[in-house]
Amino acid sequence: MHLFRLLFLFLAAALATNAFARQDPAPVKRAVENFLRVQVKGLPGQATFSVGTIDPNNQLVSCPSFDVAMPPGARPWGRTQVSVRCQAEGGWSLFVPVHIKVSGDYLVTARPLGQGQMLQDADLARQHGDLTEMPNGILTDPGQAVGRTLAMALPAGRPLRGDMLRQAVVVQQNQSVKVVAKGAGFAVANEGRALTNAVEGQVVQVRLANGQVVSGVARAGGTVEVNY
Repeated sequence: MHLFRLLFLFLAAALATNAFARQDPAPVKRAVENFLRVQVKGLPGQATFSVGTIDPNNQLVSCPSFDVAMPPGARPWGRTQVSVRCQAEGGWSLFVPVHIKVSGDYLVTARPLGQGQMLQDADLARQHGDLTEMPNGILTDPGQAVGRTLAMALPAGRPLRGDMLRQAVVVQQNQSVKVVAKGAGFAVANEGRALTNAVEGQVVQVRLANGQVVSGVARAGGTVEVNY
């Protein structure tokens, strides 16, 4: 009987401790904010963020330090969440909602453009907004678009995404190309004829004047680099 009474008192004490346990939300929020300040560095545009509510009536044991992380596959972009884990032995963990906004310029079409058209600076315009609300793959730098061709016709004012563009062909089938062979301490130029089309950086086969077929990397200006 005495043993049961001791067990009852122990359980009652544990429940009472749990009932009065409370983690102050303020240090948890500070830890999340410090984590996000690092995460948003390097994002295009001006990044701001807000941290969601942490239940002030929680029954979490007060913790001296926290480990904050993005869940696997998540990124610091738009509405997401971070995990907070108490680093004390037997500590708890919870998820905190966060909202990250990135204000910046993005590219839109300055006029109606046709399929297969190669983009020039005059074809592009800029608009300003929250990039996290834009479609995935939105382009922010003209260097990502100029010189590439459109995979589809687009009206004026359409935001440009990477999947709307194709790299421009820099070497065309049957084109006469300059073949530059490079190796340790030497570089030899030759002439040849491309056997296929190729975009910048793509491997292409070239038939040399002596009939030999070599493979090299297509470069702008009808040049093919062969490295030994």
